[in-house]
Amino acid sequence: MNSETQQMEGAPLIKPSTTDHPLYDKVVEACRTVYDPEIPVNIYDLGLVYTIDISGEGNVHMLMTLTAPGCPVAADMPGWLQDAVGPVEGVQSVDVEITWDPPWGMDMMSDEARLELGFM
Repeated sequence: MNSETQQMEGAPLIKPSTTDHPLYDKVVEACRTVYDPEIPVNIYDLGLVYTIDISGEGNVHMLMTLTAPGCPVAADMPGWLQDAVGPVEGVQSVDVEITWDPPWGMDMMSDEARLELGFM
């Protein structure tokens, strides 16, 4: 396994987020302002944002998924995320990519999301 990717046996590769970048926490907070309209929890705590990759120049690339391929806001959600993260001071550009691999599952939710939805 190389340092650029994490792999669990049998699971697809997901590039880790750039958690040590000075903008990371601000970008996460911006992500937390975007909600799935059918679930009263933000998309970050739902586990829909897989990777936040921030370059040294402040270019942000995000890899995300949706709760289901037939999600009615599938075409809109990447734009909502771009609109939320774009204004963060220091961010130069935002690119959001949708993936279905690995598929989202309820086990990807944060403890806060589970509590909010009554799963804890």
